[in-house]
Formats: sequence, structure tokens, C-alpha cells
Amino acid sequence: MNIQSKSDSYAAAGVDITAGYKSVELMKAHIKRTKNEGCLDDVGGFGGCFGLPTGMEEPVLVSGTDGCGTKVKLAILMDKHDTIGIDAVAMCVNDIICCGAKPLFFLDYIACGKNYPEKIATIVGGVAEGCVQSGAALIGGETAEHPGLMPLEDYDLAGFAVGIVDKKKMIDNTTMAEGDVVIALASSGVHSNGFSLVRKVFDVDNADLNKTYDELGGKSLGETLLTPTKIYVKSVLALMNEINVKAISHITGGGFYENIPRSIPDGFGAKIERSAVRVLPIFDLLAKTGNISERDMFNTFNMGVGMSIVVAKEDVEKSLEILKANGEDAYVIGEILKSDDKIVIV
Repeated sequence: MNIQSKSDSYAAAGVDITAGYKSVELMKAHIKRTKNEGCLDDVGGFGGCFGLPTGMEEPVLVSGTDGCGTKVKLAILMDKHDTIGIDAVAMCVNDIICCGAKPLFFLDYIACGKNYPEKIATIVGGVAEGCVQSGAALIGGETAEHPGLMPLEDYDLAGFAVGIVDKKKMIDNTTMAEGDVVIALASSGVHSNGFSLVRKVFDVDNADLNKTYDELGGKSLGETLLTPTKIYVKSVLALMNEINVKAISHITGGGFYENIPRSIPDGFGAKIERSAVRVLPIFDLLAKTGNISERDMFNTFNMGVGMSIVVAKEDVEKSLEILKANGEDAYVIGEILKSDDKIVIV
């Protein structure tokens, strides 16, 4: 901590720069957990430095940026900040793995009404856990106090990830063919999208978030909704090492109808068997409580499927074996057809 840097005038305006220094000191232990072979320096400089791996013929950098949306509001209401950072990492690394890229590093950005060092360090602890789960190094970030722009207790969290893939190993959907199979990877819950609707349906500002529900296996509503987004990186990389993966979709905002078509080339479509989709109880409760149509549910939420993967029919059995061996609840939900409709759910 730089004890010479202190501004009473800035503190009177609502920004305590010494709190920022304390936050960095508190988070260093978390950051240390994420170090990998590419890290070149410690956090605290003006830029995070990372050495690129060697051995690729034509390395391609793949980047992704995202946040946690209004799921952050749940963390604030419950005063539970140790998992929301996992969500921030997951939303980025799950995107770049769709190209086949292995995450290299991550940087976070936290905007807050007031910097409470212990709370900021707890948030970053979650970010570090997400980085460990995905194999990415946390090489830097920024915490910014915004007095007057947001309430003192509020904050927002976002970040970005950079990964790398040899160009010849990038996911190539041009090899997709009729009869290919769509595999689902189960989600851990609502993940990190659709929370504006979730908050409206359950009136979370006024609800008892600690109330338990039989439909949720005896868990509370708050605990269920805050369940962090599952990170699929390591299991997908394991699959790619042995199988020709033709397409990957990260099921986020827009649900099935928006995200699955993004990975399908023109002239083809995905036929999804509705009866095959293992819908999680939280989505049934959401639909029932909010009187939301099934079409809208599948067009907003992941419905229990966090990621879909397309492989050739002859590779299905081995793909499921690899994915399950790497901790995934993986199962078949559909097939690829020649079609002008990018997706149909029947």
C-alpha cells in the first residue's frame, strides 16, 4: 500500500483512494491462485502482461466481454458476494470456448458507490475461483468508486477474457451435415441472464429470499437464483482433443431461439425434442409464478441447458462418454436437418 498517496479533498467528495489500495492488498491472495505459465508480472502495474504460448502454426486470439446483468442485485439484496465473480468469468470464457479457444487471462471491472475493501476482495475472490475453474489467469482489473452515480452499497461487475486457438483447430460449422446430433450440457440454474424478468416475477425487492420451496428441493429462492453459472471450458477442451466438434452454442440471453441458430450455417436447422430437454425446477416455478408462455421461456432462459454441442452421429456415444467423464450431465436433445428454419422445438 502506498501510504504517501492520500487526498482528504477527494475523500470529502466521496472517493477514498486509500480504500482502493487496501482492496488490492486483500485480493492478492485470491489472484495468486490463478497464476499460470503465461503470467509475467504481479497485479498493480498499468497493464497486465502475459506471454503467448508457443507451438501453434497459426495462433488466433479470441476475446469476449460480458457482465452479470441484474443478477448483481440479488447478490446485493442477500449481501452475498462470493459467487457473483464466478458468473462474470463464466459469461466470458463460455463464449470464447464456442470458437474452440482456450482461455489465457481475464480482467475484471467493478464500479461501486463506495469501496468497501473487504467486500471488493470477496467479489474478486469469486472472480479468481472462476479463473481457476477455466484455467485463466487474473492479470489485472479496475475498481472505480462512483459516488453520486449509484447508491453506496451498490456495484456492478463486468470483465473480459482472451483465449487462443490454432486456426486449423477453430470450430468450423461448415462441416455440419444433415443427421448430425445436438448434445446438451446441463446448466446449474438460471446462470446470468433473464434476471430483469426473474426479479419482476418474484418481486425480489420485497420477497423473502430465504424462503424455501419444495419445488426447489428444499432450497431457498435466493440460494437457487444465486447459484453461479457453470463453466464448461475444461470439459469442452477435453472433448475437442478427441472429437471433431462441429458447433457450440452458449445458451444465454435469448435462450434456445437466439443462441442455437448462431452456430448453424445457412441451409440447416436444429430440431430440438422438447420432451428430451431436462428442464430445471426453477424454470417451472418461474413459468408458473409469472404466467410465462413456454415459447417465451425458451426464448429467454437456458431452461436447464447451458451449452449445446453438435457432433456427427457416429461420434455421439464417445462424446457423451468424454463429457460425463469430465463432470458434465450431457445428453442428446435433437438433430440437424436441412431446413430454412434455424431452429424448431417440437
